[in-house]
Amino acid sequence: MKADGISIRDEIAKIVQGIEPLDSLEKRHIEETLTWIESGDEVFRIQKPATPLKHLVCYFLLFDEATQKVLLIDHIKSGLWLPNGGHVDSNEHPTDTVIREAKEELGIEAMFYEQKPLFLTVSNTVGIVEKHTDVSLWYILKANTEDSLNLDYNEFTSACWFEMNAINFSKSDPHMERFLKKLEKRLVFK
Repeated sequence: MKADGISIRDEIAKIVQGIEPLDSLEKRHIEETLTWIESGDEVFRIQKPATPLKHLVCYFLLFDEATQKVLLIDHIKSGLWLPNGGHVDSNEHPTDTVIREAKEELGIEAMFYEQKPLFLTVSNTVGIVEKHTDVSLWYILKANTEDSLNLDYNEFTSACWFEMNAINFSKSDPHMERFLKKLEKRLVFK
């Protein structure tokens, strides 16, 4: 329980309820996620590599408004170009996950466009991992392609800034193209 009487589970449900769906797939993912949270099932990964088999994850996409580029990492285990991110620790608020992971993976302070996720997806993992389902909250962080990053090569082999129309979607998260459409639709950067 948090000090104000709201449990972290209730807080996460409130975050999910606040996401405006892009399309029918995201609407379905939001509804499924709310049902899952309300079921009382564990939502946090409590044991590596994948216990329980469905758990919360946060992605955060670094976006440079001036160049209209996004940072993706060549993720070792999945073999895909992904946004940075990680598992939400037990009883951790998702924004705290983003703050922690930004520091661990890139050596930066998280500068949110908004402290709420823009997008939600439910995906089965791929690659050389124990197969499980990630319920992913997608956040956007302000960045500059010229900023220095201190990359953690334990999880990825490289990082690269991409123009949004130059991403090979077949080599990325299956929802990346939809996420970028929502980013372009919802946030006026140009």
